[in-house]
Amino acid sequence: MIAVVGASAAGLAAAQTLRREGYDAPIRVIGDEPLMPYDRPPLSKQVLAGAWEPSKAELPCTADVRWELGVRAVGLDVAGQRLALSTGDTLEYDGLVIATGVRARVPPFHRNLEGVHTLRTMTDALTLRDELASARSVVVVGAGFLGSEVAAVAATLGLDVTLVDPLPAPMITQFGPLIGGLVAELHTANDVRLRMGAVVTALAGSERVCGVELADGNLLPADVVLLATGSVPNTDWLRTSGLSLTDGVDCDALCQAGPNVVAAGDVASWSHPQFGRMRVEHRMNATEQGMAAAQTLLGLGKPYAPIPYFWTDHYETRIQAYGTFSNTSQPVIAAGDPGIGRFAVTYADRGVITGVVGWDLPRDTRLLRSRIGQPA
Repeated sequence: MIAVVGASAAGLAAAQTLRREGYDAPIRVIGDEPLMPYDRPPLSKQVLAGAWEPSKAELPCTADVRWELGVRAVGLDVAGQRLALSTGDTLEYDGLVIATGVRARVPPFHRNLEGVHTLRTMTDALTLRDELASARSVVVVGAGFLGSEVAAVAATLGLDVTLVDPLPAPMITQFGPLIGGLVAELHTANDVRLRMGAVVTALAGSERVCGVELADGNLLPADVVLLATGSVPNTDWLRTSGLSLTDGVDCDALCQAGPNVVAAGDVASWSHPQFGRMRVEHRMNATEQGMAAAQTLLGLGKPYAPIPYFWTDHYETRIQAYGTFSNTSQPVIAAGDPGIGRFAVTYADRGVITGVVGWDLPRDTRLLRSRIGQPA
């Protein structure tokens, strides 16, 4: 029997791959949410905006497996190949896939006030959607992918939106100042108020939030606050397992974390043959790594070496990215023109192209992907 912990995109891909590769013994998928696997990227876009109902985000589940939903894994005995569950049951396995993903990081100033939200699950998205329907002002703390996407949706819904981050531009950690500056212009053009370089010190309010306090003494009024301040791998249940947990579940190039144990998706940190150790929190990686991890369990594994791919939607603009990016990466316009709002950029580090970003220029961006790994 193979156990999959995490009824996620990665967990589903692993289960489906096991069946596709001919594994005919029982497969049990344990998921802490009471829902079948669903796509997470639409949560901060189509679902939050009300364009999709939850059922449209559900992933096709064709694999013949046993689903145990609303159940958490609470412990792992690697040597004994036993899994402890929140129900009090113990599950013996022949192989284990860890696909528990990440949870929202809670900042030090967090308080349990009504109107304060994080966004990771379908329940989070629907709760936030309901509150936005009656709100007038929203403050989004954190201008990475998630925070920037939610700010765009809230602005589209006609709310008074403020986006706050201690860094000088949105998504600057991911793509640097060129793309960050253009995202900032996009938000400004859609009436989002930017407070970049601002540090949040507290949430104001007694029972319900009424504002966000900044280090400079200013108070940003808010009916609703979203905390988009990063994520934490869900590995607490593995603390006594003996597995290496430096940043998520540490794996080798085959996604193997221990004897008969593999990991996939947001929770997995693996040794990429080209880029070194990495942990990728993006949708395409979840599916691809789930497949690769399942093949490793069946003795069919090979080094997992994808070119990471991800995208983000802001208003009518789609930003696509291939590869990896660092603070020292040097961007060069390789196609199109930022002045007309359609272009692609290559990023190089130490003379080698490591990544490509496209701004509403999908075809050229895909073609430039082949240059990753080549001299700049």
